[in-house]
Amino acid sequence: MTIRLLTEQYPERPGFDTAISHALLRAAADGEAAQTLRLHQPGSMVAFGRQDVTSPGYRPAVEASRAAGYEAIERLAGGRAAVFHPGTIAFAWTVPTPTPRETIKPRFEALASTLLAAFRALGADARVGEVPGEYCPGAYSINVSGHHKVMGAGQRIIGRAAHVGGVVVVDGGDRIAEVLIPVYEALELQWDPTTSGDLAGAAPGVTRQDVMAAIVTEFDRRYGLEDGRIDEATLAMAAELEASHLSPGG
Repeated sequence: MTIRLLTEQYPERPGFDTAISHALLRAAADGEAAQTLRLHQPGSMVAFGRQDVTSPGYRPAVEASRAAGYEAIERLAGGRAAVFHPGTIAFAWTVPTPTPRETIKPRFEALASTLLAAFRALGADARVGEVPGEYCPGAYSINVSGHHKVMGAGQRIIGRAAHVGGVVVVDGGDRIAEVLIPVYEALELQWDPTTSGDLAGAAPGVTRQDVMAAIVTEFDRRYGLEDGRIDEATLAMAAELEASHLSPGG
């Protein structure tokens, strides 16, 4: 089945950007939307997971995020706090499926395999797997040379659909570390800031446009892509959901 490619972006409204992915997931679960892949440049934000939101240190972590100039939002997928900024690419793969829970692992594997191929095509020594001490740790993270995390992903399932979302760090891995040091301290999470990396460090000269093109090429080769637009109904639903993705005080 061909996947609809969506590239509209709203970096000035991080909560709305997240709510669009939520709206696409709901529409897919209701049988009103086909499979979509959304790739876009996000604004500067820290995306907190459900475990973060219930942590006693959540509000101090939100304050630390905003003090660093990063909006705080509550993301759709699982995992711990992660940083998005204009040097990254945000992705959201929405998949209608009658058995979303039973196919969690195959979706993670498919995403990781596809992005791994894209990064290697750019000349990066990319590998799938968790780097000890990485932020928002996950078995399907992608690192370079076994040392620096450059991609993280999480999933959310509802009804008859699944969302696989996350971030690809093209440049500015050091900025991610700087922001997460006080945020993770507030959340009382142990990690190693030196594990935060970027693709530009592994493939000198690579740009966000290069990485975006490589991802699109690999998804198209494997699944087939067709250009699409976010419809008005989805935008309207996202506007209703936006407030639910803003951290306290947002």
